[in-house]
Amino acid sequence: MANLNLDAKKKNTYDAIVVGSGLTGGWAAKELTQKGLKVLMLERGKPLEHIKDYDTAMKHPWEFLHRGRPTQSQIQTHQFVSRDYPYSERTEKYWFDDADAPYTEAKRFDWFRPDIVGGKSIMWGRQSYRWSDLDFEANLKDGTAIDWPIRYADIAPWYSYVEKWVGISGEALNLPQLPDSEFLPPMALNCVEQEVRKRIEKNFPGRVMTIGRVANLTQNHNGRNACLYRNMCERGCPYGAYFSTQSSTLPAALATHRLTLRPHSIVSSIMYDEKSGKATGVKVIDSQTNEEIEYYAKVVFLCASAVSSTFILMNSKSNRFPNGLGNDSGELGHNMMDHHFKCGAEGEAEGFDDKYYFGRRPNGIYIPRYRNLSSQAQRNYLRGFGYQGGASRQGWQRGIAELGFGADFKEELTKPGPWRMGIMGFGECLPYHENKMSLNLDKKDKWGLPTIHFDVEFKANEMEMRKDMMADAAEMLESAGLKNVRIYDNGTYPGLAIHEMGTARMGRDAKTSILNGWNQVHTCKNVFVTDGACMTSASCVNPSLTFMALTARAADYAVKELKKGNLK
Repeated sequence: MANLNLDAKKKNTYDAIVVGSGLTGGWAAKELTQKGLKVLMLERGKPLEHIKDYDTAMKHPWEFLHRGRPTQSQIQTHQFVSRDYPYSERTEKYWFDDADAPYTEAKRFDWFRPDIVGGKSIMWGRQSYRWSDLDFEANLKDGTAIDWPIRYADIAPWYSYVEKWVGISGEALNLPQLPDSEFLPPMALNCVEQEVRKRIEKNFPGRVMTIGRVANLTQNHNGRNACLYRNMCERGCPYGAYFSTQSSTLPAALATHRLTLRPHSIVSSIMYDEKSGKATGVKVIDSQTNEEIEYYAKVVFLCASAVSSTFILMNSKSNRFPNGLGNDSGELGHNMMDHHFKCGAEGEAEGFDDKYYFGRRPNGIYIPRYRNLSSQAQRNYLRGFGYQGGASRQGWQRGIAELGFGADFKEELTKPGPWRMGIMGFGECLPYHENKMSLNLDKKDKWGLPTIHFDVEFKANEMEMRKDMMADAAEMLESAGLKNVRIYDNGTYPGLAIHEMGTARMGRDAKTSILNGWNQVHTCKNVFVTDGACMTSASCVNPSLTFMALTARAADYAVKELKKGNLK
């Protein structure tokens, strides 16, 4: 029996375990395998094969039974994920069934959980921006939370490394608050956007409008095809024209023949050896059979997304860590952040009725942060915001309100409608200690594991910022000549931007943080956390590029430390 157990353990032993297969998990697997490690990637979701399993990628709108809308039965089983835009008939098979593990919330929190290999890398918005020292130094300078243990110089080479592989299209601007990337040629602004850009930059010195920096290829790159401007990215791209695990990092990792991918694998906890002070592996529940399995490795990378990675740490209890692995500081689960958005302004552009555009560009404009860049002219809130948006001509839907009929009505709706342009703010959320997630031990999920309770909200700083996000948007559009400009605030809740961050933050001291400057758990050096959980502040730009750069950097460090014998 002992020999059988030893054989089973040997069979289930790897150099490294990567938990999660999304943007960061894919990068961890690629980097570790290419550096010579035998890697096990564990994904709780179901398999999703590139191209073959993108069932809706080529469907026309009329081929969807419910024209893309979820049914009432789907809403009942997906009570949280169906609250807003991500869940639809076009992507319904990609999302987790909330009924299997319902969470609780002291205040509304929108948690969008994928249920596929590739995770959110299939459905992400692909906006990709570097941070600057404005972001990495912000906590220290304004006395918020704790200081980041790294600066832009530490991560800049890894931004370049990641960008050269991913393929980021965009325009170089040489802005200190938004460093330039290694760009592929930018997508084009349309005629209205070009004119609005000129007028904004003339009327508001220091403000810049550019095309979004997006992980869609504008030319063939690294064996992947250029974007065809279909703008159906959320369904999965058969051409590999945007960056995802399936189209990029997973094939690279598999090509090494050192990767084992295991879907349907719920990681319940990390195993910890008190004698060595190291993790020995992870415990897994097979989501289909409920079988409990143990896997062993010298290094564990948590890349399951901020909430799920933090859940695993919280649920990894031992005599040494009664409150969760690495949680000597008590900060595990705290300091949760997300971006607040869905407010801005929109209006009508006149004088362009003889112009149109080609294709459905899967991108929009971007206006980088311009508020609170220096100690002068500070607003009555900390940090700042950027804008995303764009201009387009209205389609036939503009006639729905009229409920018209007849030949003249139909003829009118075959013509393009008026030009409209909108810009929506994305604002930074501060890292409040009291914004937290915790384990609900009284309410178990389908597999007998604790569920999650959220207690997170946007506060006065964010509410004050939203006033500027609307007022500035209207002022810029009006100055650019748009008519009938209106401001809007459609409300926002934490989680809705799908940029969860901060629940296992990096820091310089184990007394106030979970991770060090290399994404290592301070007190368990062979466990790394490189997804959104590691973030010490939030910036106002989309964070995915930073997650990927931190992952590549941490993987490189982990392999070097392994070779030195520091992680065994």
